[in-house]
Formats: sequence, C-alpha cells, structure tokens
Amino acid sequence: MNTEKFFALSRRGFLKSTGAAVVAGTLLPQLGFAKQSAGSSNTLKVGLIGCGGRGAGAASQALQADPNVVLTAMGDVFQDRLDESYKELAEMYPEKVRVDKAHRFIGFDAYKKVIESDVDVVLLATPPAFRPDHMMAAIEAGKHAFCEKPVAIDAPGVRKVLAAAKKAKEKKLSVVSGFCFRYDFPKRALFEKVLKGEIGEIKNVYTVRNGEELWSNPRQPGWTDMEYQLRNWLYYDWLSGDFITEMMVHSLDMMSWALGDKNPIRATGTGGRQSRVEEVYGNAYDHFAIEYEYEKGVKGIHFSRQQNGCSTTNRVEVAGTQGNAFIQGNKHEITGKVNWQYNGEKNDMYQTEHDELFASIRNGKPINDGEVMARSSMLGVLGKMVAYTGQTITWEDALNSKVALSPAIDQYNWDLKWATAPVARPGITKLL
Repeated sequence: MNTEKFFALSRRGFLKSTGAAVVAGTLLPQLGFAKQSAGSSNTLKVGLIGCGGRGAGAASQALQADPNVVLTAMGDVFQDRLDESYKELAEMYPEKVRVDKAHRFIGFDAYKKVIESDVDVVLLATPPAFRPDHMMAAIEAGKHAFCEKPVAIDAPGVRKVLAAAKKAKEKKLSVVSGFCFRYDFPKRALFEKVLKGEIGEIKNVYTVRNGEELWSNPRQPGWTDMEYQLRNWLYYDWLSGDFITEMMVHSLDMMSWALGDKNPIRATGTGGRQSRVEEVYGNAYDHFAIEYEYEKGVKGIHFSRQQNGCSTTNRVEVAGTQGNAFIQGNKHEITGKVNWQYNGEKNDMYQTEHDELFASIRNGKPINDGEVMARSSMLGVLGKMVAYTGQTITWEDALNSKVALSPAIDQYNWDLKWATAPVARPGITKLL
C-alpha cells in the first residue's frame, strides 16, 4: 500500500483549508440560510450516535453552531445513556431537540437506524472501535460527519477511514474530526509560524502528557462481560486502542502538525503497568514512551502516563535550527531568531469545530479532515504496537497490518464472548 498517496497533504494545502474554514465560521451570521447541499430544506437535521458525555457535548455544540439546526435522532447501545443525554439536551434546547420516541434507537444496530433516518449530519461519539464502520456507513449514505478522535484503533480501521475519507471527497461531504487542537486559535497561529519556517528547520518535537487515572464503572448484577467492558471501554485495547491511542493521540496530532503531517519512517518505544495493575483496568498500560523517527534524522518523542499521586503536565516543545516553539496551558510562544507570544483572540475549540463544520455545509465548501485524523490515529496505533511488542516497527509495516482487534461490526451481541488479550509483554507479544 502506497501510504504517501493516501496521506499527501502539503503544508500550504493545510493552511489554506484551515484559513478558509476560519473565514467561513466568521461569516456564518451574514450568510443567512443559503440552501445547503444535503437536501432541499434550510433546516439541518442532526443525528447523534453514541450518547455518553462526549456525545452529548458534541450535540450541544452542534445545536449552537447554526441558527437553523435541530437534533432529530439519537442512538446508543444503552437505554440509560440515551435517556440521560436526551433529558439534558431537551432541557437545554427545548426548541431544537425534536427526537420523538420512534427516533431514539437502542442496540448495536442503532447507528444504522440513525443514519437511515432523515438526517443531514451525524455525530460519531461511540467508543473508538466502532468509528471506522460508523464513518463508512455515514459517508456511503451521503451524510456529513463529525468524528470524535481517535478514528480507529488498529490498521484495518485506519485503512477503512482513509477509504471513507476519499469517498467523502468524491461526494463533496464535510468530515470534521475531534482533534480539537486543530481548531484552537492560539495553536493555529503558532503552528502556522512553525510551518512557515520561523524557527528554521525542525530537528525534534517533544510531547508529554502526564495525568491521573480516569473513571470506571463497578460491575452490576446482570451485566454480561460485553456490557461490563463496554461500560469500561477505556481499559480494553480492543475498544479504545489503549490510552496512547484514545487520549494521548491529541499530543501525537500536534507532533504531526508541527512536522507538516508527514509519515514517520519507524518507531521504537516502551510502556507498561506500574501502578494501575488491578483487574478493573483491563489490559491497558499506564505509561508509554515512544520515539518516532522521521526523514533527515528528525525525531518525535512522546511520553505519557496515567498514574495517581504523580506530577502532571501537558506540553509540546518544538526545536528548530533557529528557535523553539512551546505550548503549555495558555502559553503559546516562540523564542530564538523570532520572539513571539500569542495575545490574540481566544476561542472554545470544541465549539469552533462545529461552527466550521456547519458553515462549510452552508457554503458548499466541504472540510475534509479525513487524512489528517487517520494519520494521527495511526501514530497512536503504531506507538501502542512498538510498546506492546518491544520491537522497532516501520510505518509501512504497521499500516499494512491485518490484525483487527475487534469483532466485525455485525457480530456484536450482549452474549458475545470476545476474548480480551492478556496484558502485553514486550519481547513476547506479537501484533503484526
């Protein structure tokens, strides 16, 4: 597989597309209700697939993104999650939430029913393992899509997302990703300067994100293994891709952004479980350290952990031949030949994602984040692969892997006995 063909995205092309999106977002109030490409109505109908906290958040942002947007369909595997999200959204947006009982779908096929209903835009916010199939189904049905990150947890999933992204371009559909930092004004300004060469040639990028443990749900009477794992999907690599793919992929996305969204040559790394070792944490690691090697000896270094009682940080450092770029919290600065600090407009990047998505639909100028979100997700997959196996693995070998971590989408049921892999042991575990 020629991955450069799929991942060809120039620096100029990215900056041009994001710049156009910003303009579209700022012009939305003046555009009125231009006839949108998805149908004959000026009202854009939204369907939510995955009604957890992130799904409800995405729906809220979608409903605020355009004056003439309504939520008309919702789907989840859990009745309680759907009911809670519906109640919350209906109370917040009583005029915009129009999901009658017939369009509140429950089950593993709920995504199909949402897509098949009369919606223009779908919000994909289920656990990541489902994302490639849900995205492909949405695009094949001619729906615009917001896809939460990551968009896949294994190489077959990434390849499916690439195919869906290509099909979306052909159909002139918008696909916006949940890589929210790409929609943050300070980061856009900083990375634009980096990509224009204001710190010289990039020598290395260092990202670190150290945090604490996340939520878990105690097992309840009557839950099957499938239900328990779905309600605790973070800790099972067949649902989340482990936390380097599920969460730290944000840091890897910024690393890729700084490097012009090029593919690495290979990666080497380590990881394991030191403090998060109880059964409740499934087969997930609690720390990773990965080195990504790019052309001309450029290195991308990523370090992360999820361990309680430890220091926390979240930062990006980019070293160039003529200066350095630094991001931590609200600090966005460049030092060296050029000294610069961001003092411009701040925005809610989560809201901007949806503002620009709906503006692109109104304008008939689709946004397609498909290749970028597939590449960044694959960086997480590759990082997990090298840490789990202890081997150096090339990008090409990883992307062409035929190992699928999850069952086929039509195999899911509550009694499915899907074997959870044992905790990976570097030097012993095989993934390719």
